Amino acid sequence: MSKITVVGAGNVGATCANVIAQKELASELILLDIKEGISEGKALDMMQTAALLEFDTRIKGVTSDYSATAGSDVVVITSGIPRKPGMTREELIGVNAGIVKDVARNILQYSPGAVIVVISNPMDTMTYLALKSSGLPKNRVIGMGGILDSSRFKCYLSRALNCAATDVEGIVIGGHGDTTMIPLKRFANYRGIPVSQLLSADTLNQAVADTMVGGATLTKLLGTSAWYAPGAAGATLVEAIIRDQKKVFPCCVALDGEYGQEDICIGVPVVIGKNGWEKIVDYRLDSEEQALFNKSADAVRSMNRVLAV
Repeated sequence: MSKITVVGAGNVGATCANVIAQKELASELILLDIKEGISEGKALDMMQTAALLEFDTRIKGVTSDYSATAGSDVVVITSGIPRKPGMTREELIGVNAGIVKDVARNILQYSPGAVIVVISNPMDTMTYLALKSSGLPKNRVIGMGGILDSSRFKCYLSRALNCAATDVEGIVIGGHGDTTMIPLKRFANYRGIPVSQLLSADTLNQAVADTMVGGATLTKLLGTSAWYAPGAAGATLVEAIIRDQKKVFPCCVALDGEYGQEDICIGVPVVIGKNGWEKIVDYRLDSEEQALFNKSADAVRSMNRVLAV
């Protein structure tokens, strides 16, 4: 079976690792952190649920020992400082850029064939940094953000419709930020019925607005970044890679003319398989959606300019 590494044993990384283990996506799962004892303790805690939850994945925690990650098929990067109340994702860039660049270099020393999944914020910029600094083929570097944002969109839509979230389709593209993400109202549906036929314009617009501040809302309530949904979203992306599912997810990937943009990593629908992302899906945006996407790309690109890559 496969080997998976999660770098960063904080709330998001540990949750992601826990879901990966319970889904039995790998025979061996490495949890790595720079703080002594954290990854070891959380890995042991998870292993003590194996008999209860009936999974066979072996979880090992290590402190800064990248040799333990050797031969990983997928590596999830969650490391970095979390967002604090009132802090924007943009403000995280200075600290987290150095962390992500260092992690990517160390990982590829031991797992040159790995697919890299980026969760660290600001995610679009960190994905761009990981791609540029690693020299990997673009299909092997994927930012998770759109999967999380879309799940939040489905949550708010299902609450408005009073239905199961699994019966709702909703997709969010663009940057993974409070002002840059684009919940696509036109494509939202409930079992094939456009949501616009079932909800008032005000209710639908409120679901969009709630989605866009979904992360900030949780940060305000929790005092730190959310972790259950981000961790599960990361594990869902890993599952699609490991199991070669060919699922379509909105992910942050490198564009080369698609959706009218280039030299940028930003959220668009892609097919996910064993080699990473395999194809960009063209949703044929209308003029209003394209204008929003262009504006989002401009905002992401302005953040990227501070990177030394």
